[in-house]
Amino acid sequence: MISIVLGGIIGLLAGYFGGNVDEAIMRLGDSLLAIPSLLFALLIVGALGGSMVNAILAIGIAFVPRGARVVRSAALSVKQERFIDAAKVRGESALYIIFRELLPNIWPTIIVEASQRVAWSIFSGASLSYLGLGAQPPSPEWGLMIRLARNEISLSPYPMLFPACMLTLLIVAFNLLGDGVDDALRAYYRKRR
Repeated sequence: MISIVLGGIIGLLAGYFGGNVDEAIMRLGDSLLAIPSLLFALLIVGALGGSMVNAILAIGIAFVPRGARVVRSAALSVKQERFIDAAKVRGESALYIIFRELLPNIWPTIIVEASQRVAWSIFSGASLSYLGLGAQPPSPEWGLMIRLARNEISLSPYPMLFPACMLTLLIVAFNLLGDGVDDALRAYYRKRR
């Protein structure tokens, strides 16, 4: 939610205003995208300290540039529509146009992006917990369970195998959900035309 809300607002502003605002925001975003998301989250957690709250905050911040780029792209395509020009001619404020005209027309893109971000966030959270920077014992978190079970893998692989399988299934399920939502929204909008 952190990455979608912050990235959505930043992407909407960059897409609507364009020009120097878009250029400044996107160049900063591009420089942050050069750092892999998990590494960026590791840097943030390393600075804040290892805890589940800090891991959630770090993952949210690490995915903001990706969310902003996707929302900006959708906003740029919708910004060219005539109803945006009509709202400007009516004298509507920029905030009105952004939140009442632009945002409702890019919801499908935001919903699909959110479902994809959930899968990556779960993976990143489990990775941080596995490294000892996320959830701490006795929290019931799959990455932490895998970390704690790795020392006993020679005795029994099941304490490590089951959390790893469940984590994989959850990530695949969210990816499939995102694809399904995307297909459903595309079919819905095709029927409306």
